[in-house]
Amino acid sequence: MQERLIDRVTRRPAFDPGAADIEPLLTREWLVTNGLGGYASATVAGVVTRRYHGLLVSALPNPFGRIVMLNHLVEELTLPDGTRAALGGEEYAAGKLEASGAQYLVDFQLEAGLPVWRYRLGGCTIERRVFMPYRQNTVFITYRLVEGDCTVRLSLRPALHFRGYEDPVTTPHEARYQLSAADGHYTVTSEGSTLPPLRFRVVGGAAASTVEPVRMNELLYRVEEARGYAYTGALWSPGCFSMEIAPGATAALVASAEPLDVIDALSPDEALQLELERRRRLLARVPDSLRDAVGGELVLAADQFLIQPAGRLRDRVRAQAVGDEVRTVIAGYHWFTDWGRDTMISLEGLTLSTRRYRESGFILRTFAQYVRDGLIPNMFPDGANDGLYHTADATLWFFHALDRYVALTGDRATLRQLLPTMTDIADHHLRGTHYGIRVDPADGLLHEGQEGYQLTWMDAKMGDWVVTPRRGKPVEINALWYNALCILEEWVRTERGESAAEPYARAAERARTSFNARFWYERGGYLYDVVDGPDGDSTELRPNQILAVSLPHAVLDASRWEAVVSTVERELLTPYGLRSLARGDKDYKPRYFGDLRARDGAYHQGTVWGWLIGPWVDAWLKLHPDEPSDARRFLTALVDHLDEFGVGSVAEIFDAEAPYTPRGCIAQAWSVAELLRCWQRTAPTGTDVQRRGDRAAAFTEGVGGTR
Repeated sequence: MQERLIDRVTRRPAFDPGAADIEPLLTREWLVTNGLGGYASATVAGVVTRRYHGLLVSALPNPFGRIVMLNHLVEELTLPDGTRAALGGEEYAAGKLEASGAQYLVDFQLEAGLPVWRYRLGGCTIERRVFMPYRQNTVFITYRLVEGDCTVRLSLRPALHFRGYEDPVTTPHEARYQLSAADGHYTVTSEGSTLPPLRFRVVGGAAASTVEPVRMNELLYRVEEARGYAYTGALWSPGCFSMEIAPGATAALVASAEPLDVIDALSPDEALQLELERRRRLLARVPDSLRDAVGGELVLAADQFLIQPAGRLRDRVRAQAVGDEVRTVIAGYHWFTDWGRDTMISLEGLTLSTRRYRESGFILRTFAQYVRDGLIPNMFPDGANDGLYHTADATLWFFHALDRYVALTGDRATLRQLLPTMTDIADHHLRGTHYGIRVDPADGLLHEGQEGYQLTWMDAKMGDWVVTPRRGKPVEINALWYNALCILEEWVRTERGESAAEPYARAAERARTSFNARFWYERGGYLYDVVDGPDGDSTELRPNQILAVSLPHAVLDASRWEAVVSTVERELLTPYGLRSLARGDKDYKPRYFGDLRARDGAYHQGTVWGWLIGPWVDAWLKLHPDEPSDARRFLTALVDHLDEFGVGSVAEIFDAEAPYTPRGCIAQAWSVAELLRCWQRTAPTGTDVQRRGDRAAAFTEGVGGTR
């Protein structure tokens, strides 16, 4: 029988079982998501080190947003001879680390993207799993005795703190918690709170509970300390649950913010098998170019970012009323929400490469509903209904995303539905819209900038300090503008005729001519990063110029492609992406660390960004079109990186110098998306043949908007 792809998708990071140094287990983190924006996450050691860690972080309707409901479990096994052993651990202030469970950990791996631990002690091996049913604020923590012929007893003490996931760990427990029990369920409420209750269900032999409230004080969150935030806090525990685990049997703790009938609908084994079946189906649809272990792993990593937002109920109801659905992309875990720019850059890798065409269409039509005065939202704050629109590039990436969608699916119905919106966007840019975003009538180039706002992807800001303001005419903004105009011209010509398309053709040609006259920095042999800024033209050597080559409609004259690509390769390319600033610049920062001000000061001042590996590969392949498999060498380190930091995913950023320590979010949508897209593009099999088959697959699936 042919081995299924899902059976080959495993990730087992190396560590030394029983070693005294457990740092590798404290610096590797795992993540499980629920398709709503909620998640479970902690370190492999079981010690919480971030305010964002929790076994149940529920994504609740607005105004709540994401709430850390179940922070931690104190887990203890009792063997028949009375020996007791903790499985996880805690860290307390004054350097007190209690993580004895690490000495029993013999294996940790991701199976089909889901974390599995194996602990061995006293002749028994216990398998522990954590998973979440799709689109439920529910987590299953299961325990199975896979080796040993005796019955063991498991004690679980839940520790909790009902707070927003961004709230500091010092947030007071403002109200008393109340515990009630009925019909085998246990419910914790916060007195006077409008939050839904946290419900527990215990599965196992001789299950029992003990009401024994305990306050766990002075817990240390070491990553928060390193990042300059409040780092010691308290958790409250209502008591203990206990159950027996017989050989081959499964015990479980189910924690949920859902109604009781939902919690009771599935046994632990059923819930696990259904989630594995969902993942098997995701893998079954992927093209041959992703049907290896790495490709499959990236497909499942991509799944974590595609959500139906738990909030914005009004928008969901409106979409459903016309037969559509609201979908969006979480930009990164743990702290990002859905961002327009990240969504549009990620869309091809997350949904088109993986043949999730319906969701791709949902995402595009969702964002089209939010267009205001020619702009899509920059981001949606957690727990809010309305987006923030301070972005100059997200809307231009929208053209690119829709173009890739139409090219790969042939869904002209969605194109016709959105074309009035896209022409309105272009017309607003030509006339001028918010934040100084307007075409300069003198040269046809796109200008952006307003004091106090960060409008490009280099958007670090602390208080009134915009670290990289880049006001004027940024190079990638104008590369994207030209690309958008060329795309729009083609759409309008096809749908409305030559005369309707002519204004966009003229605007594109004028922008191209001016770009090549204005952006070439002769002395440096590369492109200015910004022209016509408050201080003139910026000669900072940054990676933004690669988009002038990499985009489908390249604004830069082909005669200068090699010079730009060579300069970027020499000065900015690293094994993990492109540096955001060249080493020789006075503002260059080799490391991203310290408090918020220090980190923001380094965010785009040298720090390596993983997502930029995508434009780099695209640009390199324009110069080497017959060597797609040779470009895979640029991806090797990022694939190896799947063993570290956020195991099975790709970090947001990396230090600018070796050893290129991963930083920021442990799992970033555009980092995963661009690695996945490039993995497909550089596959040794015929990608072109595969891409020609995508359109037929799209229609088989049934894509398209309201007709």
